[in-house]
Amino acid sequence: MDQRQALAAFGALSQETRLHIIRMLVVSGPDGMAAGSIAEKAEVSPSNVSFHLKELERSGLITQQRESRSIIYTANYDALGGLIRFLTEDCCGGNAEICAPAAVAACCAPATKEELQ
Repeated sequence: MDQRQALAAFGALSQETRLHIIRMLVVSGPDGMAAGSIAEKAEVSPSNVSFHLKELERSGLITQQRESRSIIYTANYDALGGLIRFLTEDCCGGNAEICAPAAVAACCAPATKEELQ
């Protein structure tokens, strides 16, 4: 990931609703979620969620695919991983192994209900 891509991703994530949506999609895994379900769970209108999904997709953090009458959105785990690598690639003067335990622990620990809200 280059700096331009990282800035686009951070820009997309710097809004409360979009951050909430990306976290929901990460939890939902590769099955993703339909746009209507995202709107309902995020407690925003369908037009509002559409705007936010478009921004997340433009930044490359999510993808979409049509399944019959629904559009299913999924987290782009490669892009999210690239963003984490971008942040930690120069960790502690080039000693990335220092950052590795924190990244793995954060990724593998199940989120609490409070963390997802």
